[in-house]
Amino acid sequence: MTKYVGCIDIHGGQVKQIVGGTLEKDDREEDVSQSLATNFVSEKPSSYYAQLYKDNNVTSTHVIKLGSLETNDEAAREALRTWPNHMQIGGGINDTNAAEWIALGASKVIITSWLFPQGEFSLQRLQKISGQIGKDRLVVDLSCRKRIEGGKVEWVVAMNKWQTLTSTVLNRSLFDLLEQYCSEFLVHAADVEGLCQGIDQDLVKKLSEWTDFPMTYAGGAKSLEDLRLVDNLSNGKVDLTFGSALDIFGGNLVKFEDCCEWNRLRK
Repeated sequence: MTKYVGCIDIHGGQVKQIVGGTLEKDDREEDVSQSLATNFVSEKPSSYYAQLYKDNNVTSTHVIKLGSLETNDEAAREALRTWPNHMQIGGGINDTNAAEWIALGASKVIITSWLFPQGEFSLQRLQKISGQIGKDRLVVDLSCRKRIEGGKVEWVVAMNKWQTLTSTVLNRSLFDLLEQYCSEFLVHAADVEGLCQGIDQDLVKKLSEWTDFPMTYAGGAKSLEDLRLVDNLSNGKVDLTFGSALDIFGGNLVKFEDCCEWNRLRK
């Protein structure tokens, strides 16, 4: 059955909800705010949200660092200390720091851009990091953008804060390959991320057809009914995370308690 999965997005050292397509620059750059559309900036520390997820047993929560500021690392470490070995970490993960984040309390690490040097998928890099930490500790992020090519809809992996399209298109053969080296997938639909205008239903359905591996979809969820919709579209194979729509992130469309109750009723 589809379950609700939590998230903690960190940018500029704070927990935020950002419209995905506007995240064009690193948070080290002084003028980053000029192009950034932010739905929510929390006054509470990352540990507050980690404690909420811990108290309600919201497993597989992903902590994503959306920038390279040291304060993002500090906030991520604080979240992991609150609920060690139960949350995943992503953002800037590579072969030099993956094991360190596991040691700091991450249940798994999430890799994206590092797998695509110059926009080309590197099987060698995937094999290397999988060999270092073990496939059971590895999540591959295949966040993507929709493209129409020759009249056909396809989804292309996007890297560098979803601004750069790679040469990799989502399909069954890609998942078949990646499954040999990881244990889970995370897919943000970057085109609808943060808009609260509904999920990419076609993508959710395709994801369930392409793989039976654990999978979390993020992007556009706007109501509790989206949990039921994803459950139906994917035959219960794809999990769903809520961001800007959620009341704990300043939204007024979805209640955190209702999401937790959904999970409790399906155990």
